[in-house]
Amino acid sequence: MQKTLSRLYLGLVFILLYSPIAYLIAYSFNSGDTMTGFKGVNLSHYQELFSDQRLLVILLQTFFLAFLSSLLATIIGGIATISIYYAKRRYRDALLAINNVLLVSPDVMIGASFLILFTYLGFQLGWLSVIMSHVAFSIPIVVLMVLPRLQEMEDDMIHAAYDLGASSWQVLRRVLLPFLTPALISGYFMAFTYSLDDFAVTFFVTGNGFSTLSVEIYSRARQGISLEINALSTLVFLFSILLVIGYYLISGRKEEHHA
Repeated sequence: MQKTLSRLYLGLVFILLYSPIAYLIAYSFNSGDTMTGFKGVNLSHYQELFSDQRLLVILLQTFFLAFLSSLLATIIGGIATISIYYAKRRYRDALLAINNVLLVSPDVMIGASFLILFTYLGFQLGWLSVIMSHVAFSIPIVVLMVLPRLQEMEDDMIHAAYDLGASSWQVLRRVLLPFLTPALISGYFMAFTYSLDDFAVTFFVTGNGFSTLSVEIYSRARQGISLEINALSTLVFLFSILLVIGYYLISGRKEEHHA
């Protein structure tokens, strides 16, 4: 009985989570122009999407921003994690506390802080300010993903490598990085996801001449939602599914390799 109730509850949760997405996807194929009534099935809104050059450019900008900022955040966050782990205990706790501030702070406050900082420094808002902000709020995510993996590693591996004459670079390249690779991949995908759907921080630091998908959709939504956005959201959702599948495939292979 308890198992049946658990399954029903889980099914209800999934229905509540995915029914709005299914509703959005269904209306991306609607021959009408609104979501008030389904009039038939066609691909006209997808044709509109692929003929909208501005939206396609913004889509490419958004994905390029997410890929690049996640890559930089993973590199910096991986180095920062190793530094935090090997720091003295009192410094380690302080560094972890500082790292966690961005994780618990509201996005609006973070975005406003970046805006004030860039304005104070006289830094022109645009592509560079956005990527710097995305890297900054993604680093704590990477640290949070990598640190538990590093804590699982036995220090004897490091000591044995040094005893065998390995240099610090060789220890990093042949011991630490192979062991941390699954966690680094997880951190990268998490950072990519946060960067891809971020709105609040990006809204404050975009400036003129550069926009991301979330900011553009918000701007268009104020004039009325077009079903072209439904088509775009459907494609992004399908890409997200492929991304999740790719993540599990890569992670699974890495774990099998190290097992």
